[in-house]
Amino acid sequence: MWRPEALALIAATCWAVAALFSAPAAQRLGAVAFSRWRMLFASLLLWALAIWGGGWRSLDASAFGLLAVSGVIGIFVGDTALFACMNRLGPRRSGVLFATHALFSLLLAWLFLSESLWGWALVGAGMLVSGVMLAILRGRRNDEDHAWEQTRGRLAVGVSLGLLAALCQSVATLMLKPLMASGIDAVAGSAMRMSTAFGAHALLWLTGWSQARARLAMRWREAGQVFGSAAIAMALGMTLILQAMKLGQAGVVAILSSVTPIVVLPLLWLVYRRRPAWGAWVGATLAVVGTALILR
Repeated sequence: MWRPEALALIAATCWAVAALFSAPAAQRLGAVAFSRWRMLFASLLLWALAIWGGGWRSLDASAFGLLAVSGVIGIFVGDTALFACMNRLGPRRSGVLFATHALFSLLLAWLFLSESLWGWALVGAGMLVSGVMLAILRGRRNDEDHAWEQTRGRLAVGVSLGLLAALCQSVATLMLKPLMASGIDAVAGSAMRMSTAFGAHALLWLTGWSQARARLAMRWREAGQVFGSAAIAMALGMTLILQAMKLGQAGVVAILSSVTPIVVLPLLWLVYRRRPAWGAWVGATLAVVGTALILR
């Protein structure tokens, strides 16, 4: 069986990979429409897996309420806020804002779950979070001018959306720690959370709110991007996080899952053939050393 720390790192990689082909589709469709379609695809995929694997049998009525609330907070609100932030600030800067969910999670796990880090694990956590922040804040070269580095709209709104997404991610995952420890199947739990979030999005669409409508019609290309994002980031990534939360310490899982921006930087290098700035290398080194200290 995989260690929970490894599951968190794999989940972070899933989110990084999905971010690359999520950004174009999110900008074309709009954050709300993109999130709605992504949740629909993820819900269908997760329920198919839960039924095929028999995990749906682990669900009972007592778990529905908590899973539903977690889905609304973490996926409906948090995921939509994250892509609204990405549309305004791009993957790099939205990444540094979303990475603060590790700090939120540490604080909340200490306050409500009586979890704490000591010794080398605490030193490693500090190095990892510092490395992630440094890599993103100083990971841009001075001559970077591609579309993902532009600010659209007010900067303050983008920053607020990123922090909201981070807080929602922390609250929604930590509140499930006791439930996951009771033996709920991670795939079935993800399916329930995703379905609730999609239901909330569907209700929002039915209200006729203009921002819930797609900016442009979805083409086959965007459909493929949305499905790929749903499969990698939501069906796989979020399920891995729930499984990691089930097996490990919530604060540690949250910290390790925050390395997504570190993984995004080399992926951006591959896409644009441009070497990251010095801050990216130093930050990545700090993150790797910090991870090693946590896992020692």
